[in-house]
Amino acid sequence: MKHLDEYRDPALARALLAEIRRTVTRPWTIMEICGGQTHSIMRHGIDQALPPEITLVHGPGCPVCVTPLETIDRALAIAARPGVIFTSFGDMLRVPGSRDDLFRVKSRGGDVRMVYSPLESLKLAREHPDREVVFLAVGFETTAPGNAMALKQAAAEGLTNFSEIVSHVLVPPAMEVILSSPRNQVQGFLAAGHVCSIMGWEEYEPIAEKYGVPIVPTGFEPVDILQGILKTVELLESGEPGVANQYLRVVRAQGNPAARAVVDEVYEVCDRKWRGIGTIPGSGLRIRDELAAYDAEKKFEVTDIKTEEPAVCIAGEILQGLRKPPECPAFGKECTPTSPLGATMVSSEGACAAYHRYQRIGR
Repeated sequence: MKHLDEYRDPALARALLAEIRRTVTRPWTIMEICGGQTHSIMRHGIDQALPPEITLVHGPGCPVCVTPLETIDRALAIAARPGVIFTSFGDMLRVPGSRDDLFRVKSRGGDVRMVYSPLESLKLAREHPDREVVFLAVGFETTAPGNAMALKQAAAEGLTNFSEIVSHVLVPPAMEVILSSPRNQVQGFLAAGHVCSIMGWEEYEPIAEKYGVPIVPTGFEPVDILQGILKTVELLESGEPGVANQYLRVVRAQGNPAARAVVDEVYEVCDRKWRGIGTIPGSGLRIRDELAAYDAEKKFEVTDIKTEEPAVCIAGEILQGLRKPPECPAFGKECTPTSPLGATMVSSEGACAAYHRYQRIGR
């Protein structure tokens, strides 16, 4: 706990807040990319402690939130089939599809199981050679190496009854969509430290230069986030865009080369639809053609399932930092954590869930 407590030190947090107040001279809008950072900001009251010149908006860094509706519907169709063991991380089980979620499929007799690692799904495939085991592989660059390794291991063992639904997304293309929008309000980013621990920060440098914004890879504890905000404000005030790494204890410029290599071996970059946002070119990963036998969407022939997003949910605007959850007319009314209209309310990292849980109705 010692090494955790030092990043929650109240005295250090107050000192950082004082330094932010001394440094800021004009209004700035900063986006934290990751939903985990959003929840930490709300839980520790950072949004309320910052000087009024700084506005925090919330980005698309919640993998559950941006998984497209049609991917969920395809997963539900597979999970309902006889002979299938459908596996997923727990945060995907309540994400609503068009009419159902995985819990409802399970209640009707579908064999849906929560796993903590894709390796558990591999174990199930070994133990049940007469069943098809499908793993729902979603997430940003953080979870991609583990999911890629599971598929690589299945191929090495010849486990023909294992497959993945892959809906991995990449952060840099989403940043560019936000920054290139005529409605953009974001002037600086807190980048997700766990993503950068895999990918490094070098791929952010061209974005910082092209759009003239600071990008600061940041951790998730209060001191991490406050240090990240301070670094971002210092760069904004100086007029010097660039990348400044706050998460020194975890992140290196080139990230984790071994993890990146296994991702490149198993997956390839593709265009990807983001829930509430639409298709972003070059923003996703898919299984390489030589491993197509492990692609569950092709194996179970569900690629023709297409779904439109509900118009009432403004999650897309929230995920781009254009609006905040309380601005949604359904927030806390038709849409609550127990009856969510969209993934941003049901996900443990969703901005709507954070605002609802910590009762934020203002900034």
